[in-house]
Amino acid sequence: MVVQNETESVEQPKAGTKEWIGLAVLALACVLYAMDLTVLHLAVPSLSADLEPTSAQLLWIVDIYGFMVAGCLITMGTLGDRIGRRRLLMIGAAAFGAISLLAAFSTSAEMLIGARALQGVAGATLAPGTLSLIFAMFLDPRQRTIAIGVWIAGFSAGAAIGPVLGGVLLEQFWWGSVFLLALPVMALLLVLGPRLLPEYRDPNAGRLDLVSAALSLFAILAIIFGLKEIAQDGLGPLAISSIAFGIAVGVVFVRRQLTLDDPMIDLSLFRVRAFNASLATNVLGIFIAFGYFLFVAQYLQLVLGLSPLEAGLWSLPSALGFIVGSQAAPWILRRVRPAYVIGVGLAMAAVGLAMLTGVEGTDDLTLVITASVIASLGLAPVFTATTELIVGSAPLEQAGAASGISETGSELGGALGIAILGSIGAAVYRSELADLLPTGVPAEAAGAARDTLGGAVGAAEGLPGQLGSSLVEAAQDAFIQGMRVSSAIATMVAIAVAVLAVSMLRHVRSGADREADAESEAAAERDIASDVVVAEAVPAEC
Repeated sequence: MVVQNETESVEQPKAGTKEWIGLAVLALACVLYAMDLTVLHLAVPSLSADLEPTSAQLLWIVDIYGFMVAGCLITMGTLGDRIGRRRLLMIGAAAFGAISLLAAFSTSAEMLIGARALQGVAGATLAPGTLSLIFAMFLDPRQRTIAIGVWIAGFSAGAAIGPVLGGVLLEQFWWGSVFLLALPVMALLLVLGPRLLPEYRDPNAGRLDLVSAALSLFAILAIIFGLKEIAQDGLGPLAISSIAFGIAVGVVFVRRQLTLDDPMIDLSLFRVRAFNASLATNVLGIFIAFGYFLFVAQYLQLVLGLSPLEAGLWSLPSALGFIVGSQAAPWILRRVRPAYVIGVGLAMAAVGLAMLTGVEGTDDLTLVITASVIASLGLAPVFTATTELIVGSAPLEQAGAASGISETGSELGGALGIAILGSIGAAVYRSELADLLPTGVPAEAAGAARDTLGGAVGAAEGLPGQLGSSLVEAAQDAFIQGMRVSSAIATMVAIAVAVLAVSMLRHVRSGADREADAESEAAAERDIASDVVVAEAVPAEC
């Protein structure tokens, strides 16, 4: 008897209208998830005037959401496999909406910090939940690649829309209005989700190990906190000890998974070559993206002097590049092996990053926007291809856990990009400013200027006209030099990752080739089955 592998040799059913409408609902949730990472930054001035937080409290208000999202991603992805992915998504959507309402009407800094932390826990259900549901809804490989492209485009659109929509709301309403954006989206998800989204859970999954969940939370939180500290204050004892603690807890987590009968993460996934290579490529791709986003955003606002809303509008072409790239990716991946799509995409990103090394002053807006669009067009297919390979390498019953790993890797990549490239840029900035600092600048103003470009702009406002202008010009020149050096390093990283991806993933075939292989296998098995039927129908001779 021949045992048929349904996932490889049988043509998978096509998704219909119901699934595509469901995808649109999931994409809206992704848009909101990404928006909430950026929309609050514009509200900081009015929020500060109303709640009067300390500098430490303000930092936690801005950062705690991302911290909690990153720390809970693996747990939520695994929990969805156990209790049902749609069920967890609905619980997360309801909680996110309720907590957003609480955040909008917070009356103290402490209350807002608590609300943002809870919002992060709820938000951690959205990314892995939506991605794992996509793999359950779209079984046909061609349709699934398109769906993943839409999913990635949702994040890109959210990141771009966040500052623009936030700026519009803040011009008309109070700071809490930015949190109310979640209510209609989550209400739509709660109404349409049960009607459009399938339920899926691992029928053989055991209970969630709470100790493992706590270990993964503390490991990720500690590492990302340490990386944030490096980005903000440089390499210091607190950052080193935090990262070391996170790594130590991570080691304990891994050892515990090896001893459990029903581990939270099946570590055998990391024995799959395509999984490891795709995960590493995805992390380093996010590293590059967040690194150059950091500098471009500061260039637009602090060098060119654009308002947050204007900077958000000039960021739209880059977001459009991500959307176009992610939508073109399925068509390309069907015809070209993922390794070559990833390699060319990263090479294209390298071209865009190399262009940023040519920025010289305040009249290079066109160059910066063009470079950002080229980099975005290159990186979008990379993220589509690697995401599909990461989650697709895992069995369907572990898609939630694989999605959690994928999103956690993205968070770590983003934190690394900001910490490493940001620290390099900051070091170059301080070194250059030491040589360019105008004479006559008071010690206090000079100290503020050495910290950040924003500090220099703020310090210049308290200085006499020409001296203040000279300080700003010197700080801007120093920042641009730091941006150029960091962009050069990101360019080299992109080229190195391109070579790595091509060498490690070249065995993975294109979508059309895999479909052809599946059809050939199915045809061969049908022939064998037909031969068996014929043989059984022929009377045996005595």
